Amino acid sequence: MNRVLQHLGSKYPIIQAPMGWIARSKLASAVSNAGGFGVIETSSGEVENCKAEIKKMADLTDKPFGVNLPLLFLQDDSMVDFCVSHGVKFVTTSAGDPSKYIETLKYAGITVYHAVPSVQGAVKAANAGVDGLVVEGTEGGGFKNPEEVGLLVLIQAIRKELDLPIIAAGGIVDGTGMAAVFAAGAEGIQMGTRFVSSKESPVHDNFKNKILDSTIQGTWILNKTSKPVIRALRTDFTKKIHEAGVMEMNDMSNIQDLYFGGDMNAAPALSGQSVGLIDEVKSVKDIIDQTVSEFNETCNNLSNFKLEV
Repeated sequence: MNRVLQHLGSKYPIIQAPMGWIARSKLASAVSNAGGFGVIETSSGEVENCKAEIKKMADLTDKPFGVNLPLLFLQDDSMVDFCVSHGVKFVTTSAGDPSKYIETLKYAGITVYHAVPSVQGAVKAANAGVDGLVVEGTEGGGFKNPEEVGLLVLIQAIRKELDLPIIAAGGIVDGTGMAAVFAAGAEGIQMGTRFVSSKESPVHDNFKNKILDSTIQGTWILNKTSKPVIRALRTDFTKKIHEAGVMEMNDMSNIQDLYFGGDMNAAPALSGQSVGLIDEVKSVKDIIDQTVSEFNETCNNLSNFKLEV
């Protein structure tokens, strides 16, 4: 058993990304029940709704799950206190300095992984005392580092500096991708776009179908000279942002109309380059089962391939 599995307690080291509004109990429980590791988001800022979603998990699964805490966007300490008081065992932190709450979380016996997009961020998180890292390559959707470093390069660069367990994120949709990042030094994977396009995902079919119809060139990185930098699908809405070179924060304000109303031009549709590898809406169980099967097959094939010295 690898270190990520020891920390998660799940059957497989396959984590569902904490997408705002999307990563709620319906999707997270499906992932956990299928042997992966579901994560409840709190980045939406809907504090009471997110607390209710965490409570719902007890009725939907008896398997392990976690909670994401985006540090810069927490309104106060209440969500951290809630995780401590309700027996949450695993937390991913992101968007901020993990040292802010690391002592509180660790004292409560909570395992903490911090999401990082750079070697510098990884070293800083390690010095803060985190248990592991979610290493995010530029291929992934959502909020990004303006310095575009690919996942395989980033994992190897971090591995040269640190020996913390790594969950790889960005552009992974299957067992081939999982085997590739394991070869680079990861011990788990996180998938976002692949689970957004699952049957159990709560998003509108228009969003899912747009993912299926997109190629590997189907996303843009937007707002690179300002904040937040994001990767999103190419739509009429994001074309205007791409051409202007800047994005106003209120461009994100109607994202729920996109997610749940199906208006693909209401806001940027946050998605990774992996849209070009997804051509079918599958159940969470099928996604995880096929990922594991393909991972094992890929590893077996590689074990039979050796170069002469």
